[in-house]
Amino acid sequence: MSSTALADRRIEQLVAAFENATIDARDFDHEAHLLVGWRFLQDQSLLDAIKRFSAALKRLTRKLEVPGKNHETITWFYLIKIAERQAATNWPAFKNANPDLFARNPSLIRQYYSKSLLASEDARRAFVLPDLGLRKPEFVPPIGRAR
Repeated sequence: MSSTALADRRIEQLVAAFENATIDARDFDHEAHLLVGWRFLQDQSLLDAIKRFSAALKRLTRKLEVPGKNHETITWFYLIKIAERQAATNWPAFKNANPDLFARNPSLIRQYYSKSLLASEDARRAFVLPDLGLRKPEFVPPIGRAR
């Protein structure tokens, strides 16, 4: 099996474990969240990917008995950012081209959202627009059509 085929198989296993809520929480770090989002956007519209990711994340957080960990604004923000930058055809190329998506301190989202807004129940429950200013996206992804 080629290294590309092996990598693709591992991605599909990660996606399946996430959607089935069988993934170990310790294995589902920020990079894994981005990888699953990137994979969903490979063959789905932004809106469909958001729905699919949000539903799976809710299942997972319920199963882990941490439903408060689910945060809709953060989910939407990163999926929108991934969709804006989706030119890379494979995961390593995408990751290398977008180091700011992976930065943790400071994280990219803090350039758009204040700490207080992200901490709000409104932002956790539903997507809210940034309060630190909107920036022109590199690309406006199609919302309702598959790629």
